[in-house]
Parts: sequence; structure tokens; C-alpha cells
Amino acid sequence: MSHRRVLSVNVGSAQPLEVGGGRSVLSGIGKRAVEGDVRFAPLGLAGDEQADPSVHGGLEKAVYAYPVEHYAFWQTVRAQAGLQPWGQALPGGFMGENLTLGGLLEGDMWVGDVLRFARCDLAVSAPRQPCYKFDAVMGFAQATRLMVRSGYCGCYLAVRVPGLIAAGEAFELVPGPRDVGIGELFRSVMAKHR
Repeated sequence: MSHRRVLSVNVGSAQPLEVGGGRSVLSGIGKRAVEGDVRFAPLGLAGDEQADPSVHGGLEKAVYAYPVEHYAFWQTVRAQAGLQPWGQALPGGFMGENLTLGGLLEGDMWVGDVLRFARCDLAVSAPRQPCYKFDAVMGFAQATRLMVRSGYCGCYLAVRVPGLIAAGEAFELVPGPRDVGIGELFRSVMAKHR
């Protein structure tokens, strides 16, 4: 019945990431898809690490979700920059997300909305704020600016009802108070980066 679905559940460990100037920082942005049920607890997914809890982690930013609908845009940008072959699909988790979602865009989400899965509830809490680590993963220095201009930011989720989620599961969006939209909040917070 629902067209909203989890395409992949992605986890990763904190690893050194080479950023501008040949310097290395610890980052958990590298995620890979995993099979089967994954436990979602108040501080994140089983098997996932977060290197900098000031930007990703804690109760309100335990999970990062990204719409699969934006993947074609990033694939094209990377191909135009010569960073990957034309037509090559990016794997789930490439954007650093824990959940690659289908059927739910930033314009559909408001702070306080709940993503209700069969065995778990996640609440929309904030938009992602990209940084130099995102530029490093994408392979070009203007990736953050491009995310700001496009508004293709994804969102952070808080685990309201801990439980299990697996790739392929459908979910429903239960509206919250609808005071602040994710797209609106992202534009406001990132205005200085335009």
C-alpha cells in the first residue's frame, strides 16, 4: 500500500578520511549496506560508529536518512567531473546515510513527523548540514555548496521506539505538529554557504 520504502540500511566504522591539503581526520561517513534486520537504539544502529557526535549522533541525530531520488543527480555530477563512469550507480550509503529511502523527499518532512516502521518509530529532527568531509567523499570541493543550492540534504532522525528495520521494508509518515519543514530549516541554517 505504501510507496515509501527502505532501499538499504547502511552502517560503517569510524575510519581515517583524507580531506583537503592531504590531512587526515576520523570520520564515520563511509557506510555500506547490510543485509537482514538491524537494531535501531536511541543512540543509533547496531554496527555503526559516529566519529564526531557534535554533528552526527546523540539522541536527536542518531540516524541519518537520504532520499534515493537524489542519487541520479549526484551520479551525473560525479560523472561530469570525471570521478566515475557515466551510468555507474552509487551504492546505498554513499551519501553517508544510515537509511536510503524511496518515496520521501525533504519537502515532505517536518520536524516532529514520525516514520513508522513495523517494528520501530523514528522521528524527523533536523536537516543534515554538509561539511568538508562530504566534499572529500564526493571528490570535489564544491559538493557542499551544491547540496546547499539543490536542497538535497536528507535528514536526521531520533529513535522514538527502538526496534528492528531491514532493507525492503515499507513505512508510513505520521504527521507531527508541522511547524517547521526540513527544507525550510535547511535553507535557513545554510544561508551563509550560498
